[in-house]
Amino acid sequence: MEYKHNPPTLAELRQSRQPVKHAHKEARMNFSPLEKFALSITRSVGTMGFFFILMLWTIGWLIWNTTAPLSLRFDPAPAFVIWLFASNVLQLVLLPLIMVGQNLEGKFAEQRAQADFDINKKAEHEVEVVIAHLENQNELLLELVRKIDRS
Repeated sequence: MEYKHNPPTLAELRQSRQPVKHAHKEARMNFSPLEKFALSITRSVGTMGFFFILMLWTIGWLIWNTTAPLSLRFDPAPAFVIWLFASNVLQLVLLPLIMVGQNLEGKFAEQRAQADFDINKKAEHEVEVVIAHLENQNELLLELVRKIDRS
């Protein structure tokens, strides 16, 4: 009894299979210089340190322009300071917080992607073990068929 098609060997499967790639690393390698610059700005602005600097600057500006001697005020109240404070308070408070949240979400997404990558690597290894086992069983079965055919 002959088989028309022999199953591929483990070596043939390894040759034909594309290696698992880490998509996140490849994406970072393909960033343009402008994209890398934007990413670095987002990382530095999306921190609690930047948020506190921005808040201290805003509070300092408001205090200076409302309590300093009139001759030293560069933007005396109520003209521009009140308008600036009223129109930008949400931007000044929420923008850094939103960016912090986005950075955290990005970190979580990266961790999930890394976990998925690790699981895929493990599953790939387990599949190779199962294929090797099946290949071994196939060889044993072929040997049994040959022994039966001889008798």
